[in-house]
Amino acid sequence: MTDPPPFTEPILHVDMDAFFVEVERLHDPSLVGVPVVVGGLGNRGVVAASSYEARRYGVHSAMPIVQARRLCPQARYVAPTQGRYRAVSEEVFGVFRSFTPRVEGLSVDEAFLDVSGLRLHYPTATAVGQAIREAIRTALLLPASVGVASNKFLAKLASENAKPDGLLTVPAGSELAFLHPLPVRRMWGVGEATYATLEGLGVATIGDLAGVPLATLEGRVGRSLGQHLHRLALADDDRPVSPDGEAKSISSEQTFECDLTVRERIEAELLRQCERVGSQLRRSGLSGRTVTLKLRYPDFTTITRSHSFDSGIDVSHDLYAAVRQLLARVDLKRPVRLLGVGVSSLEKAGGPRQLGLNRSAAWDDVSAAIDEVRARFGEEAVAPARLASPPPAHSD
Repeated sequence: MTDPPPFTEPILHVDMDAFFVEVERLHDPSLVGVPVVVGGLGNRGVVAASSYEARRYGVHSAMPIVQARRLCPQARYVAPTQGRYRAVSEEVFGVFRSFTPRVEGLSVDEAFLDVSGLRLHYPTATAVGQAIREAIRTALLLPASVGVASNKFLAKLASENAKPDGLLTVPAGSELAFLHPLPVRRMWGVGEATYATLEGLGVATIGDLAGVPLATLEGRVGRSLGQHLHRLALADDDRPVSPDGEAKSISSEQTFECDLTVRERIEAELLRQCERVGSQLRRSGLSGRTVTLKLRYPDFTTITRSHSFDSGIDVSHDLYAAVRQLLARVDLKRPVRLLGVGVSSLEKAGGPRQLGLNRSAAWDDVSAAIDEVRARFGEEAVAPARLASPPPAHSD
């Protein structure tokens, strides 16, 4: 069987929807479903973020708060809590990097992802985008919009069109059909002064811009900007996704619809997460020396337990053995809302193996065989027998 062909739309732009507002709603459910404005509350404050309910009244980011109050006096006005946003942002980016190490952050709530390396594990890049949205929703209870396209420019435009809480793919071959009807103001590099110049040329849409001769465009806006706009109007954007740096950790988390109270079910779900993390480590050619267990109770109390080894781990069996040891150090008398498994202190795989967890070197061969089957037939093609029929979530 031959390998599947490369993705024709390998670039994703993931943008969290009204991120500051949605994070505040996690901590204050009374904010759900009503207009919310996050920003400085004094007369000289500005809007940092507004909910989609508030945007219907014309409230938007960077607007003076006094103007927002005039437009939408019934909104709930909330002072920003920056530390909270940064902490949640790190969790969001952790989800991104659990899919691919090729993540280029643009801000605390948006990033480009190159998912071309996942073609053996997902049928399309669109399927990857949907899986990322579901992972963020499950782990963090937050909405995200995703654009999928052949380049960064189109992916960002697609995610803007997908909002709120949606996904839009620009299929390869249809780039100009998607791009040309859009207002020229949507383009990178078109500010007020440039727009006024383009308007003088009769340009209203990106398609109009594509029809302007390059020499004419350069004469009006300058050579550098003219060439930049000309290329983008033809959907020509060859910039690669530039990762922020080496991944610091690889993890998997899940928030459960029903709290877990049975130890056997908790162990089964942790085994499932160890399978995911181990598979991602091996796909990335990495191993890690520090294993972390994360657990959250229904009152949102969160605890973590970690252990560091002398050598790296990338085999799911080893990872699960370590996690079970960490699980013995936490209180399971309370229901569990969230479970997470992470590996950090990452290094290139291939060094000495961690063999101190009651296992034999044969598990390395087993993992290699599992990876080959999953590469050919998908992630669900093979799994531990224990995961075939998990015990019920609640005790009688």
